[in-house]
Amino acid sequence: MTTTHDSGTYRPPAPGRPDIRQRTLRTDRWWLPPLANALGLATFVVYATIRSLWGAAYYVEEYHYLSPFYSPCVTASCVPEASHLGQWFPALPWFLPYALVSLPFLLLFRLTCYYYRKSYYRAFWSSPPACAVAEPHTKYTGETRFPLILQNAHRYFFYVAGLISILNTYDMVLAFQSTDPATGQTSFGIGLGTIILLINVIGLWLYTLSCHSCRHITGGRLKHFSKHPVRYRIWTGVSKLNTRHMLFAWITIATLILTDLYIMLVSSGTISDLRIVN
Repeated sequence: MTTTHDSGTYRPPAPGRPDIRQRTLRTDRWWLPPLANALGLATFVVYATIRSLWGAAYYVEEYHYLSPFYSPCVTASCVPEASHLGQWFPALPWFLPYALVSLPFLLLFRLTCYYYRKSYYRAFWSSPPACAVAEPHTKYTGETRFPLILQNAHRYFFYVAGLISILNTYDMVLAFQSTDPATGQTSFGIGLGTIILLINVIGLWLYTLSCHSCRHITGGRLKHFSKHPVRYRIWTGVSKLNTRHMLFAWITIATLILTDLYIMLVSSGTISDLRIVN
């Protein structure tokens, strides 16, 4: 027999189980972590959406700073100097991002990420909202049906994310050059923007390499580690990074926003880049 009470649908406990009708017996503020996750993820999604469609203040020509939300800039809508790989597509309408070839894959890589799944499942779907707290859903199918079964494609998005991380590294290396606007000559230089780009790239690599798919690729399906010493060493290193995957996920959200915001402020003339060398 199933009844309904003020805390949701009630089902009699299985034999030998305590008859607990409350949603949870926890007395701490268990709702704070899912609330913080929801606010953090929503902030990033809103900011990234606005900036990727902004279409301005994404490149500093003098110091070769390119926002990660616009890399690679391969459409005719881009500033020519920002198109490090050329312009592959004609000018796009405003509702399409300039980095059309990378942003969808990066979005899917993060959307299907094992940590982010846990985060937004709890924060937005209450599935479950927290440990030892009953979820409001009366049916559970896991990720065996559409659309959640598509989460299994995460391993393929990992490969693309790795290539994009290489591209972000290339953009960062270019930022170690500065161009004299008077003579047009390029020389080695370091500014605060260079350091911010470097920190962002390091964070992106840590997040990418700590991915569960990367751990599986390096050491998954090996029956005898002793026969594969190189892969075992790589798997061991990736496993150590994997324990901090959640930390890297949040760090990269912060560094992506910081990097784009700094480049936007410098590009728009709101602030000047703090130069360290040249």
